[in-house]
Amino acid sequence: MPEQRSRLEVRTGNRVLTYQVAGPDDGLPVFLLHGTPGSSSGPRPRSIVLHRLGIRLISYDRPGYNGSTRLPDRRVADAADDVGILVKHLGLDRYGVVGRSGGGPHALAVAAQRPDEVIAAAVLVSVAPADAPDLDWFGGMAESNVEAYTIADASPTTLAERIRLRAERIRRDPESLIEVLRDELRGPDRRIVDDSSIRRLLAETYAEALRLGADGWIDDALALRGNWGFDLRDVTAPVRLWHGEDDNFSPVSHTRWLARQLAHCEVQVQPGAAHFGAMEILPQMLDWLKSRNARP
Repeated sequence: MPEQRSRLEVRTGNRVLTYQVAGPDDGLPVFLLHGTPGSSSGPRPRSIVLHRLGIRLISYDRPGYNGSTRLPDRRVADAADDVGILVKHLGLDRYGVVGRSGGGPHALAVAAQRPDEVIAAAVLVSVAPADAPDLDWFGGMAESNVEAYTIADASPTTLAERIRLRAERIRRDPESLIEVLRDELRGPDRRIVDDSSIRRLLAETYAEALRLGADGWIDDALALRGNWGFDLRDVTAPVRLWHGEDDNFSPVSHTRWLARQLAHCEVQVQPGAAHFGAMEILPQMLDWLKSRNARP
């Protein structure tokens, strides 16, 4: 059975951010930026693993997801302000960030804009900016993602309508998104999502993310294809990029492009893994973040 976690909230002006904390109180604080669509209860190591690693994991619902108030026209860069609100609320000083899939660019945004606080960043199966030079952005990408992002460019209103319809189906049948994607999943991803416990966890995550509507998903898609609002050259903290070699939702070419832009970066491309492999590799990434904090 999945662990029960309490959802907390912090108010800022006329907005609310909902978040969860797991792991030891004295552990290294690490912000986990969830995927698209996703929520603060998304896949993460169990508490016993976080205690062993010495990680205090903080995850929050991006604006428009679950209980977090929508922030119209938000950009990827706005994640740094949201994390800043939680940093102040929780009384933190230094911390790591890790972002998975659609959360990857948001983790880089935090590292770029809060350099005095971020120890290191781990970025898993991320996409690159839409205007990345010398990158075939859609090359090797699953047709469903190509279609969605193309619509986002041409008609945000049409994209919003389609996502709202899909979100309504997911609220009625939380596993429907997994079923829609299954035909496009590569072998390594099918192995992961065919595990009943993982499948149930993903379904619960999607249902929770969209329980109050599809605004977060819509705004994520538009933000990822829009101007991110920060410069990757401003990321001065150490970064570890991880990507499954067989990923066709966020092709590995995106991570290789990101690596060329970042000043202090190491890259791990894992054969025999794809997009959902980021869930399995997360404990290793957290352990890497802890090791960066231990260095003088």
